[in-house]
Amino acid sequence: MDRINAQAFIRFGLGAGASDRPDSDPRGALKAQLRGPDPGQASGAFDGLPTGLDGMDALKADALARKAFLQAGKPAGQKPASQARAMYVADCHAQMNWAVATNASFRERLVWFYANHFSVSVFQGQTASLVGPFIREAIRPFVNGNFTNMVLAAESHPAMLRYLDNEQSMGPDSMAGLQMRKGLNENLGRECMELHTVGLAAGYTQADVTSMAKILTGWSVATSDGGGTPTGFKYRPALHEPGAQTVMGHSFDGGEQAGIAALVFLSRYPTSYQMLARKLVTHFVADEPAPDDVARVATALTDTCGDLAAAAAAVVDLDLAWRPLSKLKTPQEFLISTLRAAPAADGKPVDYAGITTALGQPFWGAPLPNGWSDQAANWDGGDAILSRVDWAYTYAGRLDNGAAGPQPNQVADNALGALLRPATATAIATAGSRREALTLLFAAPEFQRR
Repeated sequence: MDRINAQAFIRFGLGAGASDRPDSDPRGALKAQLRGPDPGQASGAFDGLPTGLDGMDALKADALARKAFLQAGKPAGQKPASQARAMYVADCHAQMNWAVATNASFRERLVWFYANHFSVSVFQGQTASLVGPFIREAIRPFVNGNFTNMVLAAESHPAMLRYLDNEQSMGPDSMAGLQMRKGLNENLGRECMELHTVGLAAGYTQADVTSMAKILTGWSVATSDGGGTPTGFKYRPALHEPGAQTVMGHSFDGGEQAGIAALVFLSRYPTSYQMLARKLVTHFVADEPAPDDVARVATALTDTCGDLAAAAAAVVDLDLAWRPLSKLKTPQEFLISTLRAAPAADGKPVDYAGITTALGQPFWGAPLPNGWSDQAANWDGGDAILSRVDWAYTYAGRLDNGAAGPQPNQVADNALGALLRPATATAIATAGSRREALTLLFAAPEFQRR
């Protein structure tokens, strides 16, 4: 495989799969992935998985099961089965299996990018059964659509509302707030401004954050028997702070519509496009993006009023995007690129959550709302790299199964092509076993980069 095709698969995708082939127009092939509905959803890869409303119902069922378990006196050696946990596992396997199999891995990388931009962790707010639906309902349908629509879908999804405690937020002067003497939670109001839309460069104040939090009071969740939407969202007027609120000089009247109008305003603010452009270039091109490149992507967003497909195409067209690979794969990217390069044929399931945790990136579990880092310095510590090598050796053992196993030189050629260094090729050719050869390939610096 020539260098340009190899870079297209690695820099923009999740690595070349065993069935991927070079294209005469790599840039055009990448842009073609930006058209049409989400390939995973269109293919049926996620059919039968729970909705956000199903996830809310599972959390309620788990709570009732725990209550009954405690009332029964905690039988020794037993604990109630968790519907939410089962949903999390099913969604994890379905979405990661798709990442391994897809021939549109640029599109999948964009899903991962925006899921990290609107980060929700399964370790906070009882969201285990909600993060999978969140990605399928609030991220995937909008990756090649409009940023405003993604913002509205993400901020109103139960996964985000629970993660940032908005279901418990009450306007101080709302009916519920006055009766219960409880007040505002500013988490969603703050993060939707600081991390998801305008960013600190907008120069907003603490008063703006408080006003935004008041606007979003009433945005809550519900189960199916409580009138929730298919995603599990419900607007509760009794929690909403009455009256108009001012955010960054703009006034928004009360009610659910005020939240929608405020998020539309924030999502289209110039600094929103600038921040998103910088994050896209950082993710796909360089840890320290060139200002001119950021400006080109921001212009694409501004000129189209937030068209995410146009922004992604602008990244593909950046000259620096086709320079030698310089970024480091995250543990999740390393895992999937390895499985794509050399899929195991033994039929055993992959413990995605266990492996990513062992490699330092718990699945859907970023420690803070700003998501996982895109900087190599956060992933290239000695222990972290050693963990990758250890796992690579373990996985290579699954592939060392006689004549039926993959040939290391063929895997290297398909995965790296012209990017394979002579020193790595020599090490593979002179390795003492297939397992050692594959380990050397997966641990090679050029395989670790993207």
